[in-house]
Parts: sequence; C-alpha cells; structure tokens
Amino acid sequence: MSNNIRIVPIGGVRENGKNMYSVEVDDKIFILDCGLKYPENEMLGIDVVIPDWTYLKENADRVVGVFLTHGHADAIGALPYFLDDFQVPVFGSDLTIALAKLGVKDKSTDDFHVVDQKTEIDFDNVTVSFFKTTHTITESLGIVLKTDSGDIVYTGDFKFDQTALPGYQTDLARLAEIGSEGVLALLSDSAGAENFGQSEREKTIAEYIVETFRYSTNRIVVASVASNILRIQQVLDAAAEVDRKVVLSGHDLEKIVKTAMALGKIKLPDEKILINIEEADQLEDNQVVILETGKMGEPIKSLQKMASGDDKDVKLGSNDLVFITTTPSTAMETTVQKTRDMIYRAGAEVKSISDDLQPSGHASQNDLQLMLNFMKPKYFVPIQGEYRLLSQHAKLAEEVGIDADNIFITSKGDVLDYNGQEMHLGDSVEVGDTMIDGIGVGDIGNIVLRDRRVLAEDGIFVVVVTIDRRKKKIVAQPKITSRGFVFVKTNRELMNQSAKLVEETVQDNLDNKEFDWGHLKQDVRDKLNRFLFEQTKRHPVILPVIMEVNQHARKINKKKPKQQDKEKQVDSE
Repeated sequence: MSNNIRIVPIGGVRENGKNMYSVEVDDKIFILDCGLKYPENEMLGIDVVIPDWTYLKENADRVVGVFLTHGHADAIGALPYFLDDFQVPVFGSDLTIALAKLGVKDKSTDDFHVVDQKTEIDFDNVTVSFFKTTHTITESLGIVLKTDSGDIVYTGDFKFDQTALPGYQTDLARLAEIGSEGVLALLSDSAGAENFGQSEREKTIAEYIVETFRYSTNRIVVASVASNILRIQQVLDAAAEVDRKVVLSGHDLEKIVKTAMALGKIKLPDEKILINIEEADQLEDNQVVILETGKMGEPIKSLQKMASGDDKDVKLGSNDLVFITTTPSTAMETTVQKTRDMIYRAGAEVKSISDDLQPSGHASQNDLQLMLNFMKPKYFVPIQGEYRLLSQHAKLAEEVGIDADNIFITSKGDVLDYNGQEMHLGDSVEVGDTMIDGIGVGDIGNIVLRDRRVLAEDGIFVVVVTIDRRKKKIVAQPKITSRGFVFVKTNRELMNQSAKLVEETVQDNLDNKEFDWGHLKQDVRDKLNRFLFEQTKRHPVILPVIMEVNQHARKINKKKPKQQDKEKQVDSE
C-alpha cells in the first residue's frame, strides 16, 4: 500500500540556517528541525529571522511533533516561538532537548522526549527512527521516516570523521542498513558542497589548538560559537595541557557549558581550570585563555567591542592574541575582515584557524557522495545552503548515478508531491521570513526594512507648517529639520529653496476648493522628493507635519478684578 507524501521546505533552502522541513504522510505532518538564522547586513535592527509557519498553522491539527537533529541555533533556535503557536511533542537527543529547554524555559509546554539511535516511534502509518551522525556538537542525529512507500531520510548537519570521539561518531552500519531498506527520498545537508577533498579531522584541529596555545606567550582570546561543544572541549583540553586557566565570557556560553557539563557532555580536564575575569587579572598573560562567544553565541561583534574598548571586562592590547576558531559564513566575511582590522589597530594579533586548516562541521564533496552511496535514494533533495551549494550538491548526486530528473532544487514553500508512483514538483504554499526585533515577532516587514535602509543611506527631512484653513493662509513659515541628509549650515540655500517650494505647494492646496489633508501631505512629499533628488541625487525620508490653528479660540475674560483682589495686589507690593 502506497502513501500520499508531500515534502515542503519551510526554511533552510537557498539560505544559510533557518532549517525547517515539513513532511506530510497521508493525514500527518512531521516537522524536521525548527531553526533560526542570524540577519544579513541589510536587515537593519533585526535580531534573528525565523521561518514563517502560516501554512502549518492552517493545518495545526495534523502536526504530530517536532523532531530535532542537534542543538545548534539553526536547528532549534525558533522552537520557543513555534511552541507559542503549537502544542505538540518535541523529540531530540539528551543534549539537544536540554539546550532546547534553555530557550523555552518560560513556556508552559513540557512535552519534551529524549530519543537516541535505538528509539523507534510508531505513528500508525509512519515509524520514526534515528541514526548517529558526526557534527561539532555531541549526540547529533539523522532522522528516518519509514513509510509503506519507502524511507524519507533527513541527515541534519553531518560529516564523516574516522577519528571522531565517542558521542560524535557516525554509525556506518546503521547507514548501510537504512540504504538497504529502500530510501524513497533523501534530504541532505549541502553547506559544505563546495569543499573539496576530505573534511578536516577533529583530531588535527585539536592538535592545532594545543600548538597555538603552547607557542604563544600572550593572553589568548578564543572566539567560538557557544553551541560548538566539541570546540569548547578542545579549548579546555588544550588550556589544561599548557597550564592555562580559562575564563568563560558570555552569558550564552556559561548556560550552554553548564548544561553540557551537567549531562557529562563536557568534561573538565582540571576541576580548577575555570576562573572568573577578576582572578584572571591576577595571573600572567601566558597563563590565561578567555573563551568568548558574545550575544546569542556569535563572537564577532563581541570582538569588535573588545577592540574598540567598549567591553567592560576585556580590552584588547599589545599583549593579546585573538584566536578565531569559528568559520564565518559567506555573508559574514566582510564583517570578519573589518573585525580583524579593528583588532590589529588595537595592537593585538589575530590568528584564525581557517587560515591554515579547513574546519567545518559539514560534509565535504567526498562525504556528500559517500552519504548518497550509503542511502541510494530514488529521489534526492539537496537542502541547507544557498542556491550555488544546492546546485553543486545536485551535480555531485548526478556523478554517483542519480537521475537528474529525480533531483529537486527547491525554494521555500515548494511542494514535492509523491502519489505512490512518482514524485513531482506541485503547487507551492506561501512561505516567507518572520523577523524578530526586540520583543516584536513578525511586526517588521519589508516596508519597514526599506524605510530603515533609506534612513540609513539618505537620512530624514522634516517639514513643519502651520496653516489657518478657514482663512486659507499660512500662519507660520515652514520650518525644516534634516538629520543624516545634508549639513544644514553649509546648505542654507537648499533649505531656503525647499521652504519656498513647500510654502507654494501648501498655498496652492489651500486655494483649491477640493481641499484634502491626505492630498496636501502627499503633494508636499512628491514635490520635495523631486526637488531634493534633482539637487542632491538622494531620496531622504520626507515627513511633512501640517498643523492647523484653532478656529474657535477661547474668549478672554476681561472683567475687572474684584476690590478684594486689588487690595491683595497692593499689599503684595
């Protein structure tokens, strides 16, 4: 008996992060990961971006649960917002669930379930199981949805590393077993699709960190992502080996490390290795490592604050080595280079692990093809990456024998339909981005972002005019205020001409028998916009403020003061 299957990427395709995939089998919807992404530079003021799950809300009664692959923000970061809208169980490994609970600790739901590679969950026509993968965080899992039509496999983030430590090792036998059962569709991580050769072994990376620590006489500031548990363990081990103490800098880092330590996923090589910043100030520079992650686990902006002297605890100087152990995404490369420049200007040195090695938690081209050969899928859907990465992964799949017609490079909201005979691209559902700004969820849209960009690029131009509509005249001459547009003192003539244009426009509207407030303001905007662009080739945000004098002024009481009041006035004199 075959199933009706629909696969819908809610996020995670043609972008970095925000992984979320809906797999519908008959009347049930299974959610694979629930992640966020950090905003790109043009998203001014936005904290994070999460998927738009409007389509899922319309089918909320069919959602049976959320299945998580690992504890990074791109897989679990949107969960607190998701659980505001859905009361469904959440499944993940021990550490993944513990980290997920950190984000949803103020929520009412407690429907969390710990699973491992031996767990099987039956949902009538679907059995969900898991397999161990290698990533930069322990207990990373892939997910298998077993249906009558074949298995649907979601790899999550993965790579192959034969030197991986226990807790990080891939179960190769299990991969072979899944492939032999018959994989209908494989959804596979594409983030490393441009990396040639083999992914860097973590053993090599650990040795590199020890070597860096051993031969540096400076205080070392290590920049890492908070949820990269493996890298944190390597830093702690390296510090212990060269007799250095470690300061944990960053609230996110402390929470994650304490959670991982409580579960035995991070082991301190020395019980006294962790110290606070006050204790570090009493030690020699060559005895200290400061492990920095920054807000929301992203270390780069924190390094900028240290370099500019704005960090209250750590200020970079000539006795410091900044050791960047995170691999920035393509969108962050410019920011990282600016940060390096700021660090050098502060007098410190910079060393990045990516200068000499290619550290990555994602599969290289060889690894991707090895996974494809393990799974032998009938249909292949590259996910998790920008379009060029998805396209490269598709080419790799063709090289190992997968028919090009059975490979789907999708966009968010595309629907892959399987009717029991074949899979094809069907209708799409409307899916966008939901932007988080402060406590606001989804209240910032493209129009607001456009206005923010205009304000940032061309500034604001405010015009204030007072009119008497009854007498059809301007009571107070236009007053103009400019911020971020031009320097007023050196552009007096431009301001005077603008004021004159506004005065003429307002008077024309007052003289018109069909006077309309909306038309008046729009007329001022349009004419000022054209004039200012002709003069400056810029488009500032124009805000006309039109005030009207009170037409029914209160009559003044001109009665003479009483005799008693006069006497009081004399006495007071």
